[in-house]
Parts: sequence; structure tokens; C-alpha cells
Amino acid sequence: MLRVGLSIQEKKRPETLLALDRFCAMTSSILISIICPDRVGLLADLTGRLFDLGANLGDVTFAVLGEGAEFTGVCSFFNGIELTSLEEELRAVEGLQDAEMTLSRFTLSPVHAPSGRITHRLVISGGDRPGLTARLCELFVQFKVNIVRLNAEHVPDGADGQYVIRIAASIPTQSVQSCLAAVANTAGELGLNFESGAAAQDQLSGPTPQGKS
Repeated sequence: MLRVGLSIQEKKRPETLLALDRFCAMTSSILISIICPDRVGLLADLTGRLFDLGANLGDVTFAVLGEGAEFTGVCSFFNGIELTSLEEELRAVEGLQDAEMTLSRFTLSPVHAPSGRITHRLVISGGDRPGLTARLCELFVQFKVNIVRLNAEHVPDGADGQYVIRIAASIPTQSVQSCLAAVANTAGELGLNFESGAAAQDQLSGPTPQGKS
């Protein structure tokens, strides 16, 4: 049903947010998750097909996992699309015929809440330490830090290789110094390297070995 005029609540909202609200209400958002063998050009072919179908890409992650690849993203379709039709179109992309593919309606807002804004980027690297990721996540809870993105990988380097954890986080302003100090101390206790930087600078500080002679 077409609404005429604005409610009192709408009148209080900035025009840009009202426009975004109207756009989200008129579009169909779909969560796409795909796991398949990796190949050069896979992401280009996949995103190209989505563009041809009229998709507007929202939050998207793509990662190589061993010899496989994982794509997860929220796509908005202004004119709507059936899930079965979308799956048929995506499986026509080279290498996706037998992919593990899950499509579902995304009913949450496709726009980040304030806690989804990245304020800092952190990198912890060194030898593999079982339970390290869980320990870091528990530490972040103490400082009310929201992890926006986390990537962990084994990097070939020497006999045992290196384990690298990259974190994009939203750290409350009042907790920045104490949180980063706590992470640095944790890394130092485990003999790991720790790097951090403000996201606004889009640049990490140089490696800082912690707790090594």
C-alpha cells in the first residue's frame, strides 16, 4: 500500500536515512553462501553474473580455504528474484555446477549498526598456539569490543610455518588504549608478534615483537 506523507518519527530522521529506509523496503535482500574449488577468475565471473542479474552487492567476504574458495555476501535485488532462479543462474558459472551453495532471504538490515564500524585493525602472528583465537575473543568481551571481521591462516615459513590472525574490530573510544595493551600483553606472554593501527589511517604500524629476547 502506498503511503502519503511522513510520520512524526520519519520527519525527525535525516533525509539520507529516510531514502535508505525506502530503498531497503523496496528491495529483496538475499544471503548467498558458496564453497567450491578455487580458480583464477572465479570471483570476477561470480560478481559479473550477479551484476548481470541486477544485484547490488552489500557486505561480501571471499577467502581461499586450502584448495577451495568461500564466498559469502548479502545482495539486494531491486526488482526481486526467486531463489530457485538465482541458484540456476549461479550454477551456470564455470566451476559452480557442483558447489556447496546456500541461498536464503536476508531479513535483517543490510546496513551496519554503529558496532559494525571498523575502528582498528590488528594482526597477531607467530607459532601456532591452540586456543589463541578463543582467548582473544574472550579478552575483547571484557572491553566491549565487537569483532567485525576475523581471518586466521597458516602461512608457510620455516619448518613449522606461521599462524596469522587478522582482526578488524570496533573498539569503544574509552577502551582503545587498555584493550590494545591487553592484547599486546597476551601476545607477549605467548612469544607472538602484534601489530595494530587505526582503521581511519588504513595503515598498520610496523611489526612489534613481544616478549622475545
